[in-house]
Amino acid sequence: MGGSYGGYMTNWAIGHTNDFKAAITDRCVSNLVSMGGSSDFVQKEDSYWKGSFFGDIEKLWKDSPIAYFKNAKTPTLIIHSQKDYRLDVSQGFELFTALQRRGVPSKFLYFPDEGHWVLKPQNSQLWYQTVGDWCDRWTHTNAYAETK
Repeated sequence: MGGSYGGYMTNWAIGHTNDFKAAITDRCVSNLVSMGGSSDFVQKEDSYWKGSFFGDIEKLWKDSPIAYFKNAKTPTLIIHSQKDYRLDVSQGFELFTALQRRGVPSKFLYFPDEGHWVLKPQNSQLWYQTVGDWCDRWTHTNAYAETK
């Protein structure tokens, strides 16, 4: 589970291994190429991108988790917000679509009224409930059944 850069790393993991029972990616980056036209983070040239964001499209694609989803199988919960200008909601939609097309169990939790952080109490409650339910569904084990 991870959010923001942690979401990127979660996506990277599910594109490179199927060793996890489940994943949760929150406010994630899935495609660095499309992020260039939809994020407030890449609007300037700086040392983070080492120049222009679109300077090396091939490298951006190589560093994009979605480029490695052809073998993804990890059930994934995607959480995103419409008003997140750092990591546009399209990053989550791209990920969800890729997983759905592969037949990977996935769910999209969408907050139309939140930004990079889920701050409203009712939304925070839904966030925690959904995350807990996802973990219970995919990682809960029955200790009694395991002993038989």
